[in-house]
Amino acid sequence: MRPLIIPIFIPHEGCPHRCVFCEQHKITDRQIQPMGPAHVEAILRRAVASPRFDIRRNPEVAFYGGTFTGLPIEKMQRLIGAVSPFVKEGLIRSMRISTRPDALDEERLGLLKTHGVHTVELGVQSMNDDVLSRSRRGHTAQDSIRAVEILKEEGFRVGIQLMPGLPGDSPANFMKTVETVLSLKPDMVRLYPTVVIQGTELARQYLKGTYQPLTLDSAVAVCRDAAMRFEAKDIPVIRLGLQASPSLTEKNGILAGPWHPAFGFLVRSAMYHSRIAPLLPHYGAAARIRLFVSERDVPLIRGYKNKGICLIEKITGAEVVEVLPDERLPGKRIEVEWL
Repeated sequence: MRPLIIPIFIPHEGCPHRCVFCEQHKITDRQIQPMGPAHVEAILRRAVASPRFDIRRNPEVAFYGGTFTGLPIEKMQRLIGAVSPFVKEGLIRSMRISTRPDALDEERLGLLKTHGVHTVELGVQSMNDDVLSRSRRGHTAQDSIRAVEILKEEGFRVGIQLMPGLPGDSPANFMKTVETVLSLKPDMVRLYPTVVIQGTELARQYLKGTYQPLTLDSAVAVCRDAAMRFEAKDIPVIRLGLQASPSLTEKNGILAGPWHPAFGFLVRSAMYHSRIAPLLPHYGAAARIRLFVSERDVPLIRGYKNKGICLIEKITGAEVVEVLPDERLPGKRIEVEWL
């Protein structure tokens, strides 16, 4: 059962500057309003009262959107302190925070440990220093390596957020980032392909013609390859693509880039098709085929708007007459009947 995440957004709070791609208020659909303990308490009371609240799913509060450990330590204490009563009541099992690799120190990590923060997610984005510099991240790849080491030494679970398609990057270079991150053995990864959001420095670069984002197909391919590498090493990819918000998806909110409301599904379907490709008949071997898969894999093999079926027909030269669920088959397997 997946954990129940209760998100609390602190857009830009604690951030020392703004990266070229960042517009947190559109991404999180939160306008400028500093988050305080009263806001946190209200959010948690609504969450606990919701019919979707399920204590069996180990509810976890997640502070997203800013640099949590970049906040003044007094504010960190107040925000975490607002969650503590819910932890003591057994309604919240743990907390997680999102921060920068260069925003960790002994005092702040001690505060997190003593107040029930179990997971720290790092906005690493890239392990290429030139890409980081062009993106105005303000930290280096070595900062990220050291941050992971420190967090692991202190007993935290570590998540890493990566962004293919940043200025100066390429799919080949991004896969080098993936290999470096694999060597760090994080507990989880998020993949957020770079999109061009109105009001950002990246938008100005795009309009001037000095930045070209990934196409949707390229972003799906690079995230497919990255996710397959991570999951082959038992590192779960817990998010693929930005989550939709009204302000992000409104007219002209996104100027360009590989935005798609079902981006995660596109990637998962592409991963599935990569795995079953060796099991398909060679081109021209059959005129018509029927496919059998586990019931949960039917959407993946069909793909978005049946594009997966079209791909299989292109690869095999055969018409797919039917896709049927077969409870005998494990996930990620198919049987092909030639007709």
